[in-house]
Amino acid sequence: MNIRKSIGWIGTAVLVLGGFAGAFTVRAADKPDSEQVSKLLSEARNMAFQLKDDADTMQTFTMTKVSWETHRDAMSRIKEHVNAFAQKVDELKAAKEEASPWQRTVIERIDPFIDELNGYSEAVIENLSKHPERLNTPEYKEYLNANADFAADMASMIADFVDYGRTKDRLENLGYKLEVPGR
Repeated sequence: MNIRKSIGWIGTAVLVLGGFAGAFTVRAADKPDSEQVSKLLSEARNMAFQLKDDADTMQTFTMTKVSWETHRDAMSRIKEHVNAFAQKVDELKAAKEEASPWQRTVIERIDPFIDELNGYSEAVIENLSKHPERLNTPEYKEYLNANADFAADMASMIADFVDYGRTKDRLENLGYKLEVPGR
């Protein structure tokens, strides 16, 4: 009889502990959005669109005759904006622990874009330094096109995630207002 009671108690304890573990898992998955991370993502989105505009402007230089100094000055601005953006990404990474799952995802997806933008920016700067007279070569144009493409893709990706977060918040608030079950 004592063995049955012991097994019963052990079984009950396992179920109770399993319930606590299950509740913890659900709560961790339902981690709310961080207001700080949302704010940083909005700032990063604005900075990414500035980078996109800078890269688009520089790309148009290949269709017009502007001096290599104009190219150099525009590239310096882009490099400054890339560095400022990288600092914003560092702030996002520092706040990652308080981020919700979707916020963590966007933070993780930004790094490859930064790496590519840095690489192409360095290639443009190197090309300008070594061969300022070769502004219309296919290689140089490819660097500018790649810079513009990566900047546009990054800005779009961040904007889509920020829009997702805002839409998610609006839907959750509407669910609370309408007293939708499961909220």
